Amino acid sequence: MELVKPAIGLIFWMLVTFSILVFILTKFAWKPILAMIKEREQTIENSLNEATKARYEMSQLVAKNEELLNQAKEERNQILHNAKEAAEKVKADILVKAQKEAEEKIQMAFREIEIQKKAAIVEVKNSVGIMALEIAEKVIRKELKSNNEQVEYVNKLAKESNLN
Repeated sequence: MELVKPAIGLIFWMLVTFSILVFILTKFAWKPILAMIKEREQTIENSLNEATKARYEMSQLVAKNEELLNQAKEERNQILHNAKEAAEKVKADILVKAQKEAEEKIQMAFREIEIQKKAAIVEVKNSVGIMALEIAEKVIRKELKSNNEQVEYVNKLAKESNLN
């Protein structure tokens, strides 16, 4: 039964050995272990703080990027709007200029037609005058006795000259 009941000496030496072991562990191992645990806790806490800070910074960057993207879209829309307005203005200017040039060319054509018309009228008048003189000369050269003969002769000369 000795195995079930420990002797007092054995208990004494077990308590002394356990106390020395606890003293040695407390003196040399417990403080470094607690320091390492505390350092590990601090490292984890710092990592969590940095992760929180990084999340905050990322959310700030995302918000800033969205703002920049919106500004870029607004600038793009403004540039497109300005380009459309400029194109419309250039188009209108070109149309006005083309209309002015067309009107000037039409006016020049009318003036040219008027000049040609006046020149043609002058030429016709000159031709009619010359023809009338030729007819008068021929009528005078030929002495005609009656008025009917003169009218027939004038008609014959008019048909011969054919108003060239």
